[in-house]
Amino acid sequence: MRSATAATAFQKQWFAELTAGARAGEQIAVLNADAPHEIFRALGIPYVVSQWWASIISAKQAGPAALTLLAREGLPDFSQQYDALPLAEQLLPGSERPWGGLPAPAFAVAERSGDVTAKIFEEWGRRPGTEAFLLSRTGGDPAPDRWWERVAHDWEGVFGTPRLDLLQAEIEELIGWLERRTGRRLDRDRLAEIMRLGNEQAEWNRRTRDLIAAARPTPLMVSDSIPAVMVPQWHRGTAWAVEAARALYHEVAERVDGGAAICPQERVRLMWIGRGLWSDLDLYRRFHDEFGAVFVWSMYLAIAADGYARYGDDPVRALAARFVGFTDQLYMPPWSSQWYVKEALAHGVDGVVHLVADDTPGAGFISEALEAAGIPVLEIRANNADARSSREAGIPDRIATFLRTRVAGA
Repeated sequence: MRSATAATAFQKQWFAELTAGARAGEQIAVLNADAPHEIFRALGIPYVVSQWWASIISAKQAGPAALTLLAREGLPDFSQQYDALPLAEQLLPGSERPWGGLPAPAFAVAERSGDVTAKIFEEWGRRPGTEAFLLSRTGGDPAPDRWWERVAHDWEGVFGTPRLDLLQAEIEELIGWLERRTGRRLDRDRLAEIMRLGNEQAEWNRRTRDLIAAARPTPLMVSDSIPAVMVPQWHRGTAWAVEAARALYHEVAERVDGGAAICPQERVRLMWIGRGLWSDLDLYRRFHDEFGAVFVWSMYLAIAADGYARYGDDPVRALAARFVGFTDQLYMPPWSSQWYVKEALAHGVDGVVHLVADDTPGAGFISEALEAAGIPVLEIRANNADARSSREAGIPDRIATFLRTRVAGA
C-alpha cells in the first residue's frame, strides 16, 4: 500500500536525521510505548520508542545475535525480549547494527510494567551518559463496562481521580527533571496543540478501523496496516502524522470502493491478538491459498482507534488519562476481554490466534471470553521479537492445524 511504503520511507529518513543529530551531540531519548511521549515532543527532545526499535532489530534478523551478547553480559536473554532487545542491540558490532544502530540516549523513560521492564530501564540508566526515569503503573478498580464508549471524554470517571492524580504528579516531576537537564521550558500551549493533533489522528484511525471492519472481503494486509498506522503513532502530535492517518483512510476507502481483495477466495477471517511477529511478517499471508484464511485484525489499528483520544482543557491531565489505563485496555480483564470480543464481532472473525508473551497478564481471560462468544481461539506462548522463541513454538504449523480442526469454513 502507498501508505505503508510512504510511512516506512519517512521513518528511515527520520531515523537517519535523528542519529546524525545525536552523533553531533544532540540529546535523544529512548521511551517505552507507555511513556508520555508528548512531553518530549513539546520539549523538542527527539525520541525512539523501544518497542519500535525492537521490531526493526527483529525484522532485520539481528535479534538472536543481540540477545546472545546480552547473555554474555550476565543479563537474561529469555525474558521480555521485546524490551530487552534495544539494550542488547547496543552490544552488536557496528556492521551488524540495523540502520547503523541506535546512538546512546541521554534519557531512558518507561512505565514500571512489572519488575523486568523496570530492571531493563534501570540498566539503561547505568550506561555512561544515560539517565533513567520510571513512572508508576496502577490498576483499575472497578473496571467500567464498554470503556471505549466513554474514555475519550469521561476519562476521570473511567480511570478514577486517585490514579490520574498520581500519574499527573509524576508527569510534572518528569517535566521538571527534563527541564533541569536540557535547559528548556515546557510550552503548555504547544503541548495542548500536540494533544489536539493526536486526537485528530485518532479520529482518522477510528474511521479506518470501522471501514475495514465492515469490508467484505478484507481490502488490505495487516502487515501493511501495521506500519501505516504505527509509524504515524510514534510521531503522534504532528501535522505529518495526522496527514498520514488521513491518507490511510482515503486509500482504504478507495480500495473498498474498487472491490480490492487481498485474498479473492476469502472464506475465513482471522484475528491476531498480541504484538506483531516482526521476524516473520510473511506469516500473515501464508494461509490464503490453502485455507482462504485472512488476518483481518491486529491490535495496532484497533487501539489507535479506541485507546488514544483524550479531550480536556488541561493537557497534562489529559495526557495522564491517555496513558494511565493503557495496560488495562489491552491486557487486564474485563477491560481487555470485553474489548477484544467487541472487535472480533465487529470484524466478523471466525477464529483467533492469540500470541501470549511472558509479560501479558490476563491472557487466559481474553481467550475464555472469546470462546464464550463462540469464537475458537488458538493460544501460542512465544515472544514476538525473539526469532528463537517463535521458531520453537512452531507457529505456522500450529495455525494450520487450528484451521483444519477448529475453524469452520477453512
